[in-house]
Amino acid sequence: MAGGQERVLRRRIRTVQATKKITRAFELIAASQIVRAQGRLAGSGPYQRGIAEILADAAADAGHNAGRLLGVPDSPQRVLVVCLVADRGLCGAYNANVLRLTERTVRSLVAEGVEVTLMSVGKKAQSYFRFRRLDLARSFMGFSDRPVFEDARAVADALAPPFLAEDVDQVLIISTRFLSAGSQAVEVRQLLPLPEPAGEGGRDGAAAEEAAVAEGASRGAGGYTEFEPESPELLVDLVPRYVEAALFGALLEAAASEHTARQRAMAAATDNADELSKTLTREMNRARQDAITTEIMEIVGGAEALRQADEAKAT
Repeated sequence: MAGGQERVLRRRIRTVQATKKITRAFELIAASQIVRAQGRLAGSGPYQRGIAEILADAAADAGHNAGRLLGVPDSPQRVLVVCLVADRGLCGAYNANVLRLTERTVRSLVAEGVEVTLMSVGKKAQSYFRFRRLDLARSFMGFSDRPVFEDARAVADALAPPFLAEDVDQVLIISTRFLSAGSQAVEVRQLLPLPEPAGEGGRDGAAAEEAAVAEGASRGAGGYTEFEPESPELLVDLVPRYVEAALFGALLEAAASEHTARQRAMAAATDNADELSKTLTREMNRARQDAITTEIMEIVGGAEALRQADEAKAT
């Protein structure tokens, strides 16, 4: 019995050690991807800030003539919600946090009588919303870990036209904001209408590009800008470009957050595998010691029986 238990434990130890090698490799890969994702995020900053400043100047010049392109709708009747998650798992609660917040937001809007259109980026959203019986109007996948600007443009082409055509009153994006390597936050942001030039911002947190819009408007008095065509018309042309830039920034932040969450999850899995391997090794050594003790007792018992038999024959 003890020998059989020892073989089982030895097999489990080999399995845990093999798993540990896999999780360790995933951890190292994710750590290298974090650095690359942070570099791409920093590299995209100048373009995002530039288009946000141009948009701020145009919005400030348009003023009330901007119409529904600016501000937060008082009572939107049709809302488009977009959630950004990963195509793969093994990243802790990264996907679950975004998906749960998206579900709560959608159900809250529906309870208020709002018509909600749901879109997603990332393969993990499909099965989740299918199980929750929430219909997806469109789903994009295959680029969550390393998005390029063409991916953001494809998503933006599905968001900006319905808003400009007045098919939806508001566009919300739910994603993970990359604050630092040790801090990420899931939040709901208003993508459309555009943020107020006065810096009132969107819903549940202002994006970096939104802050740049407010900053650009606040320093608009330092110079003069002439717009051709007029600012209200120019805003209509700038909206798709702004959406592309904002989405690309959100995708890069989501990618960096995904790699960070995966690195942490795989590091924890590696530590757990190491601890489990030590525990199983102790149990195996205990089982081996029990087997050795049993064998010694059997040998001693057999020798004692032979001795008693020899004494009985001698008498």
